[in-house]
Amino acid sequence: MGKASKVKREMIEGKDLVDLIQVLKDIADMKFQDLFARRGGFQRFGESFSEFFRLLEYTELNHPLIANNNPNLCIVVITSEDGFIGDLNNKVILRAMAEREESPNAIFVTVGRKGVAKLDMMGVKSEMVFEEIAEHGMYEISVKLKDYLVEQVMNDKFGRVKIVYPWPKDLQTVKARSVKLLPCDFIAQKQQQTVEQFTKVLEESDPLDIIGYLANLWTSSKIFEMMFDTSIAAVSAQAQQLDSSLTNVKKESINVRLRYRKARKGDIDKSLREVFSSRLMANKT
Repeated sequence: MGKASKVKREMIEGKDLVDLIQVLKDIADMKFQDLFARRGGFQRFGESFSEFFRLLEYTELNHPLIANNNPNLCIVVITSEDGFIGDLNNKVILRAMAEREESPNAIFVTVGRKGVAKLDMMGVKSEMVFEEIAEHGMYEISVKLKDYLVEQVMNDKFGRVKIVYPWPKDLQTVKARSVKLLPCDFIAQKQQQTVEQFTKVLEESDPLDIIGYLANLWTSSKIFEMMFDTSIAAVSAQAQQLDSSLTNVKKESINVRLRYRKARKGDIDKSLREVFSSRLMANKT
């Protein structure tokens, strides 16, 4: 077997690898576009949901989920458990550590086993962890996280909650984002600016209970939205990683093709020399 035959086999294997990575990248791109399109539903829900806060102008805002004086901070770190997203999770962890510098006594709550492992390596222990997202589902984890945060706020363990998570701006841009979750007083402030003036208001339930229920529901929605964004960001990171791998493999394939041409030429030259040598030896005999 000539050298060209060996290199040709590498060239075929390289071409198959390029085709495989291209298919995986196309799948990741389509998945991102699908998830990104569905993301718009959260904005429409938020706009509709804010209408329920139209009576806040007439209610004393003393519910702990809306307003409280507890300065203790909880930092919720959401990381992805998917593959090819090590750099993405690192960005989230670094942003969370930056938040910790401003509040050294902050309590950490971590979502995703990879985030837990990275924080442990940095000597940061999580007060509560939520793992196995794929096994339990994003919605179920979101509800469990909401229940935990609401319970801790209502029990006055901490009064402020920030969530650090990967935010996908587009397919090529993913940033680590920090968002204030609780208290959600900004909803009331925004709504009071646009609320219609009523001359009479009929309250069938305790306004404080209504506010608590709405704030609880809003918290669930925002957490699930951030979890959904995390899944989109993971797909984006995978697509970028596959795109980088595809570029590298294509470059290597070009080098293999050049090696094949060179090896083929070398095999031809070697064959010609062998034929010439054989005839020369035959003529001498």
